[in-house]
Parts: sequence; structure tokens; C-alpha cells
Amino acid sequence: MSGTFSSFGTALSAMHHNRVLMDVASSNIANSATVGYARRRAEAETVGAPAQPAMWSRCEGAGEGVRTSGVVRMTDQFLDARARYEHGNNSYLSTRAAALARFEAGIGEPGDNGVAAALDDFRTGWHDLAVSPGGDAARSQVLDRAATLVESIRVQAANVATEESGQRDRLQTLVAEVNTLASDLADTNRSIAVAGFSGTDANLLLDQRDQLAMRLSELTGGVATQRADGGLDVTVNGTALVIGQEAGRLVVATGATGGAVSLAVETRAGSTAVAPGMRGEIGATADLLTSTLPDYRDGLDDVVRQLVADVNTQHGRGYTLDGTPGGDFFSFDASDPAGSLRVAITDLDKVAASGIPGGGLDGGNATALAATGGAESGYQRLVNGLGSEIASVRRLASNQAALTAQVDGTRDQLAGVNLDEEMVGLVSAQRAYEAASRVMSTLDQMLDTLINRTGLVGR
Repeated sequence: MSGTFSSFGTALSAMHHNRVLMDVASSNIANSATVGYARRRAEAETVGAPAQPAMWSRCEGAGEGVRTSGVVRMTDQFLDARARYEHGNNSYLSTRAAALARFEAGIGEPGDNGVAAALDDFRTGWHDLAVSPGGDAARSQVLDRAATLVESIRVQAANVATEESGQRDRLQTLVAEVNTLASDLADTNRSIAVAGFSGTDANLLLDQRDQLAMRLSELTGGVATQRADGGLDVTVNGTALVIGQEAGRLVVATGATGGAVSLAVETRAGSTAVAPGMRGEIGATADLLTSTLPDYRDGLDDVVRQLVADVNTQHGRGYTLDGTPGGDFFSFDASDPAGSLRVAITDLDKVAASGIPGGGLDGGNATALAATGGAESGYQRLVNGLGSEIASVRRLASNQAALTAQVDGTRDQLAGVNLDEEMVGLVSAQRAYEAASRVMSTLDQMLDTLINRTGLVGR
């Protein structure tokens, strides 16, 4: 009889475990489109006979059924780490590519309204003046085209300044987001530790942990390391940002309003500088503000210096309409050459087109001015360098996007929910539940026969 009664427990354990299987499958199906949800699986283990029987008895059963040992997330921490690494690189390159594409559109090269076209028109104006050195129309055309060139350069300088300002604002926003995420991750680590201590289900917290770590990697390229209690520590380019239940604050140490950008992590112990070379969106933004945009602005300033030096030097060698030596044609503020460039001459008679003194109608100096091409060469090198960098970043971003998608696909094969697979599992658990129920019904019939029908004596 003891074996028969124990069979009820075996059937009950099977019904309980298969009900858990159906609950887990139902949860997977319900969250198949939930971002950050990792597929669950109920793990089973056999319940055997007592390992140490009583002193005067022994177990004659064949086992005590099955029990659910736990519900686990179908994830691989090494694959998760690889995904965070690739997402950090992808965010860095895609952010950089998007910013450079926007900046390239603002430069307008090649095009009819860019600086290159304005330089060419300016030189052409001097050629026309050399043909007609005494004509007011040709002189006016030179000054008009000079003004157009100045405006084109100043617009481009303004575009650089606007992009820098926008990137600095974006940097502050991203840093604030990082600090919020770091604080949330520290709180999640604390909750995971409590759940592990109390034995409650922490799978939802682990999903949240992974989402926070992934976003931190996308923003900073941070590296997450799993702790023994299930939490994650995060370092940013080697500097600790989150350690267990404590989170530091990422701050812009220098470059918040101008100049090169450097970052630091502030904790209770003090401030630690973050080494250059961060990845993620913040790393891309910092590189744009530290090198790419300042380098282009410096290159444009060099073009302006070359233009002013060439034109003013040659203009000073010529003579105006009344025979006096020519003065400076352009002027600028040395602290901001491209942004402050202007035409210094407003009087048509002061244009030094002549190459001989005494007020003769000669166009020799205008011809010489048309031949000064140092600025054009410098500007061409500047634009070509930027174009090559943009093309390289686009190629790298495209390759990285493909690699990231491949890693995500591999990760989704493990952690993603397959509805067909879940339906098969659900039907299998349902049939197993029904079979266990049938076992219990059969046992009930057996006991009914033994109790109510066996041993009856007729009169």
C-alpha cells in the first residue's frame, strides 16, 4: 500500500512540473516581442529515494518523481559580453559617420556655392580686371566676388562652430544619461543580491541588468564584468564606473564650453581621469570635439592666412588708379581668421590692378593676383582629407553594422523566443500533464477496488 500511495506523490510532482513548463512557455510566448527579454527554460531533476532510510525501515519505492530545480534564462555571458563590445564599437562609428555626413553637407563641396567655387570666381574676376583695368564694372566685380568669397568662408566657419556647439550640448546630455543608467544598474545589482539571498526569482532583474549594461556599452564602450552575486561591474576605458551597489558619476573634466574634451569619474574616493580613446557615442562625440572639428577649423584658418598673405602681398606690389601703392585687400582677426575675414577695400579706385606706378592703365598686377593659387591648393587638400576620412568612417561603420548584426543574430538564437518551439513545448507539457492526471485516476480506481470491493463476504 505504501508504494501505491507514494505513486500519488509521483504523479502529483509530474503534474506540478508540467504546469510550470506550461507557465514558462506561456510567459515566453507573451514576451516574444518584449525588448530585452531572455527566453526562460524550466529545469527538472529527478527526486530519488531517501538517501538515508529510517533505522527500522527502508524505502521500497522506485523514486519520488520529479521537481523543478529552477527557471533559468537562456543566455551566455560570454556572448553577451561580445555583443556589448560590438555595440560599443558600432555606436562609436555610426555616431561619428552621422556627424561627419551632416558636417559634409554643411560644407557644400563640391558645389556651386562652396568656398572652392568662390575662390575660382575670385580669380576669374582678377583675370577680367586685367583685360579692362580702367573699368569700374570690372573693379566692382572683383570686390563683389571677394565679398562672396569672404561670406562663403565665414559661413563654413560658422557651420564648424554650430556643429561644435551642438556636439557639446549632446555630450552633456549623453553624460547625464550615463549617470542615470549607472545609478539604476547599481540599484539593480542591489536587488539581484537581495533576491539571491532570499531565494526569489531574479530573472526579471537580470533582464533589466543586461539592458542597462548594453546601453552603457553603447554610450561609453564600457566593459561589464559579472559578479558572484549576479550583478555587473562596469568600467569605462579602464576606469571603474559601477562597482556592485556603488555607482560613480561621469563628468566632463575639460572641454564643456570649448577646447579639447576630457572625462573623469567621480566617486566617494575622489575623481579619476578616464584615459583618451573611449568608444561608444560619448567617445565619438569627444573625438569630434577634440580632433576632427578643431583640425578642420585650423585647416580653414590656415587657408585664410595663406589667402590673405598671398593677396595682400601681391596687392601691395601694385598701384591703384591714382598711382599710389596698393594697401591690404583683406583683413582678419588673428584669433579667428576664418570667422573674422573681411574685405578691407571699399573704394573701387583703391584696387591695385596696375603693375606700373603713375596711374597708367595697366593690368599686370591683376594678372599676377589671378595667378596666386596657394589658398586653392591648401583648401583642396583640406577638403580631400575630410572626404577621405568620411569615406573611411562610412566603410568602417558599414562593416561594423554587419558584424554587430551577426553577433546579435547568434545571441537571439539562444535568448530569443521561437514561437514554433514554444508551441511544441507547450503541447508536450500539456500531454505530459494529462498523462500524469491519468496515472492519478488509475491509482484512484485501484484504491477504490481495494477498499470498497475487496474482502466483501456475501450472506
